[in-house]
Amino acid sequence: MKRKRGTKTEGRSVQTSLRNKAFCYLISVAFLFVAGCGGGSPTAPVPPKAKPVPGDAAKTAPAATAAKQPEKKEEVEYAYNPTGKPDPFKPFIQLTPVRESSRKAPLTPLQRYEVSQLKLVAIISTAEGNIALVEDSAGKGFFIKKGTLIGKSDGKVISILKDKVVIEELYQDVVGQTKKNEMTINLHQVEEGVEP
Repeated sequence: MKRKRGTKTEGRSVQTSLRNKAFCYLISVAFLFVAGCGGGSPTAPVPPKAKPVPGDAAKTAPAATAAKQPEKKEEVEYAYNPTGKPDPFKPFIQLTPVRESSRKAPLTPLQRYEVSQLKLVAIISTAEGNIALVEDSAGKGFFIKKGTLIGKSDGKVISILKDKVVIEELYQDVVGQTKKNEMTINLHQVEEGVEP
């Protein structure tokens, strides 16, 4: 014989158990609310202060001054001492340029710009090698050649081709190994008939 699932008596017992659980939950929440809000002893009302009589000032003066001056607790102010602690605002992993430790000379104007801030405007071919003209966002131009230090990350120009400049940056990775990163600045081409 097959037995039917979900008979009415099973459904009623499930509903009844759910109601019982909900009722128990509400009772426990109400108990916690009542225990948290009430339960304290009522406070006595504060009597109003009596106004001093001018003739009685000498009698009550020492007691009044003692009552007015609360006990002074010596509080020690906290002062942060950063010695021996890491700077919380420095990144945990920092790629450090390799050439930076050997450099003691002041920065050149080209080393104050990021490579991405410079635009390659022209390349001039000479007998000694190619020379490139780069421009910053304000329109100030700089001549660069092979070996010129450029960029904030200690980049160095390794070659100047007819349509781009190749820059090499040396840095140390997380493990401490020296890695090379090559960047290029492409020549900005002006289309015919279109003015910049």
